[in-house]
Amino acid sequence: MEIDDKLKDHILESIGEGVFTVDKNFRINFFNKAAERITGYKREEIIGKFCKRVFRSKLCFTDCPIALALKSEKTIYDFESHILTKNTAPKPIKLNSAVLYNEKHEPTGGIISFRDVSELAVLKKNLTKETQFCGIVGHSKPMREIFDLVEEISESDAPVLVYGESGTGKEMIINAIQARSRRREKPFIKINCSVFPENLLASELFGHVKGAFTDAIKDRAGRFEIAHTGTIFLDEVAEMPLQMQLQLLRVLQEGSFERVGESVTRKVDVRVLAATNIDIQEALKKGVLREDLFYRLSVIPIEVPPLRKRMDDLIPLTKHFLNKFSLMYKKEITEIEDTALDLLLQYDWPGNIRELENVLEYAFVRSNNTNIILESKLPAALMSKNGTFFSLREKYSFAESGGEETKLLALLEKHKWNKSAVAKELGIGRTTLWRKLKTLKLHNV
Repeated sequence: MEIDDKLKDHILESIGEGVFTVDKNFRINFFNKAAERITGYKREEIIGKFCKRVFRSKLCFTDCPIALALKSEKTIYDFESHILTKNTAPKPIKLNSAVLYNEKHEPTGGIISFRDVSELAVLKKNLTKETQFCGIVGHSKPMREIFDLVEEISESDAPVLVYGESGTGKEMIINAIQARSRRREKPFIKINCSVFPENLLASELFGHVKGAFTDAIKDRAGRFEIAHTGTIFLDEVAEMPLQMQLQLLRVLQEGSFERVGESVTRKVDVRVLAATNIDIQEALKKGVLREDLFYRLSVIPIEVPPLRKRMDDLIPLTKHFLNKFSLMYKKEITEIEDTALDLLLQYDWPGNIRELENVLEYAFVRSNNTNIILESKLPAALMSKNGTFFSLREKYSFAESGGEETKLLALLEKHKWNKSAVAKELGIGRTTLWRKLKTLKLHNV
């Protein structure tokens, strides 16, 4: 059963998002009540006008969303832009756009739905303010020392090596160094050295000439040339093949290189920032990292501590991620249950901040009709002896040297602290179990 035009208009009038349609000449021919509320215009003021003359968005004159939808033959979703309201105040919006077709599949116009995201923009701005340094959340002493160091080296062009475990936020430190440096307005080129085989890595870094190898169909500049006068970031630099390490050392020492397949020496002015998550001393010992390259790269070394050594940051990080997910999932959850926070504080976090973010996102997605993360919404492995995570109670049991308390704690963990189930397995009454726990001073654990 087809919906008649009157009912369609009624549906469009009743929804909370602004909706307008245009004909094939981009003149507005429908404008719903929500669109009036968001823009400040009455429909009679703008019907028949060109949409770009009404909304006056930069997007209208560069990447018109209806034109993009027509070109791609796909609906455009969640396109971010700003419009000017009737009183000329800019307003951030997110929009969806699609082309309207007739029965012959000929384009007859377009439809755009849009929503006001001013409140989200304010929340996002507050989220940025909450971070202490270039978007990095860090209140602990080791992180404050890193922030101070980044400020101190802002006028230097010396190479920097940032190292630490995976997931600690090394790239964010690199970005902060670049943002504070005197080359911040110059090119900033990034490359992950671990993802390219040796022959391709040489081409990526230094470029090649036509015919240098099978797929070299034309001359190509490398990342160092592109980064000239700016900065290059070499991620996972310690996983670079030894021959490439030697070539990199030459660039650091002399500022010169040759493209692959060419004998012409080229000069370049580039600041080098590098990062690695491997054990540097072990790599030097095994010979997988050249000692001379290490010393050239680490003129300014920065070790990013693992999360377990900066636990003062866990609560601010938790707050930061909850605010972030509130933006992403459009539901506000700002608190975390004490027992849930206790588990987070007692865990060692081998995956560091990345792992914390994943755990909180998992719990956030599972939490509905509430503004608090409950312990029960954390990953099941967090409370599992055989999982990746260990709870406070389980850590307590491992701290004991054995005996009856260890057995009781293991059973309590097994039955998720259901004392009736534990008593049943032991073949004793619940009161007897309570007395045992009290005697062992475990009744309040």
